[in-house]
Amino acid sequence: MPYRAPVSEYQFLFDHVIGLHQVTATERFAEATPDMTAAILTEAGRMCEEVLYPLQRAGDLHPARLENGVVRTPPGFAEGYRAIATGGWVSISAQPDHGGMGLPMTLTTAVNEMMSSACLSLQLAPLMTQGQIEALEHHASDELKALYLPRLVSGEWAGTMNLTEPQAGSDVGALRTRAEDNGDGSYAITGQKIYISWGDNDFTENVCHLVLARLPDGVPGTKGISLFLVPKLIPDENGNPGARNSLNVVSLEHKMGLHGSPTAVMQYDGATGWLVGEAHQGMRAMFTMMNNARLGVGGQGIGVAEGAFQHALAYAQDRKQGHTPDKDNPDTIIGHANVRRMLAGMKSEIFAARAIALACAQAIDMETATGAKHWAARAALLTPIAKVGGTETGINVANTGVQLHGGMGYIEETGAAQYLRDVRVTAIYEGTNGIQAMDLVGRKLMDGGEAAFALIDEMQAAAEAARGGLPDLAESVWQATESLREATDWMLAQDDMTQRFAGAIPYLRGFARILGAHFHLMAAQAEGGDGARTRLARFFITRLLPEHAGHLAHATAGAADLYALTPSDFAA
Repeated sequence: MPYRAPVSEYQFLFDHVIGLHQVTATERFAEATPDMTAAILTEAGRMCEEVLYPLQRAGDLHPARLENGVVRTPPGFAEGYRAIATGGWVSISAQPDHGGMGLPMTLTTAVNEMMSSACLSLQLAPLMTQGQIEALEHHASDELKALYLPRLVSGEWAGTMNLTEPQAGSDVGALRTRAEDNGDGSYAITGQKIYISWGDNDFTENVCHLVLARLPDGVPGTKGISLFLVPKLIPDENGNPGARNSLNVVSLEHKMGLHGSPTAVMQYDGATGWLVGEAHQGMRAMFTMMNNARLGVGGQGIGVAEGAFQHALAYAQDRKQGHTPDKDNPDTIIGHANVRRMLAGMKSEIFAARAIALACAQAIDMETATGAKHWAARAALLTPIAKVGGTETGINVANTGVQLHGGMGYIEETGAAQYLRDVRVTAIYEGTNGIQAMDLVGRKLMDGGEAAFALIDEMQAAAEAARGGLPDLAESVWQATESLREATDWMLAQDDMTQRFAGAIPYLRGFARILGAHFHLMAAQAEGGDGARTRLARFFITRLLPEHAGHLAHATAGAADLYALTPSDFAA
């Protein structure tokens, strides 16, 4: 079965669960009418089905390669990228001043997720460019904006971000790349960066790198870091790609998955670059890009989960093995109870993670449109949950997909394993999931839990409203939210952050389970309490929601037992 974009699913979530009408009711996003939204979803979905999905296996079987310093991308990737660029899908949320559509991040999130389902290796390219556009919109000088943004927005040029170095991964402040003033408004950038997604390609006119580096007077650590825009080809007086800059792709990584996406080691040898934002404020500028990129990576996980689920469902409907009690499917494996359990788990987890991601995007849009602090706090709170929840859903669903295929799942020709190999990195890049969870229990609770409790209050109010039509499901969700309130109180009572960090991941997982159940309950209510969505909600709330109790017990266990273990205990 070929990939089918779940357009109706996004439309249902927009209309009945996350409340896109709140966004489109604002002056900022008034042009995102229901007709426009439907047209965008339909057209983007068609492009994903017809153009990108056929590239999924091609990228895996014919990886990007480096030949004499030139990156060669897989067959068809150039045409696929042109379809993305000419359709305007790079710049849905980019500001109209430089050619963007200026539409809600919620729409961008849905389109990006569809592209991830179809071909994650290629989708990474526009995602990187989207992040660079956002950073330049907020922090670059007017001159840089005028030169670079129209070309990035159109897809003529591509963007990357360069943070990581061999000795500076999560500890970005340990970077050694240096920048020196050339005296003419430009800077000479020298150093090496690793893990640079789409560090080069053979289908855009130019590749523009955002590079973190330290000026001579930059203090140690993150407070002394600046951000520079360093193009592969230096624009001439007319803004066209000119002389080759002093930078090179040293090598491409040999990876577990995402073979179609070149992950480069970049070397800068006095390369010419321009300061973005203020000196020594590079992390502030980079975080503008990274926060929404984290939502984007969560969407990548959800997208791969959707692709893996559709792949597994098609197999389950076709594979004959044994006799089942299902009168409609007596011979195919979808009739077996355990296979039905796996499929229900996959589909219900995808719905939960997708709703969380879109709710995060909606909060970002409301903050953009209104400037209200409570929307900013909601977006900040949901970002790590969307990133971790989305990527773990991708990994879990893809893994289940392999299992559902049985022995054929372990055979590469079926394509089931590729989903798992490709999605695994999403839990690592753009801030590891562990760091995201630490951010949730650390910085995101620095408001005394105000944003978290506001969301918990909303979930409990929704559960109360559902008691009349779905009393048993509503009670389960209400009780779970109360447990989350208690766990949040425990976190806030810990002055020693190590106590919080010891349970950060289980706390986030518990939060995500409960939030997912809340959205499932909303979907069941919107359907009237009888139908496919209600049946799926009942499965999730009855079978998966109870996992929150174990997660929250783990979250509030503290760190004493972890540090009671010694290095020799691990070696025993």
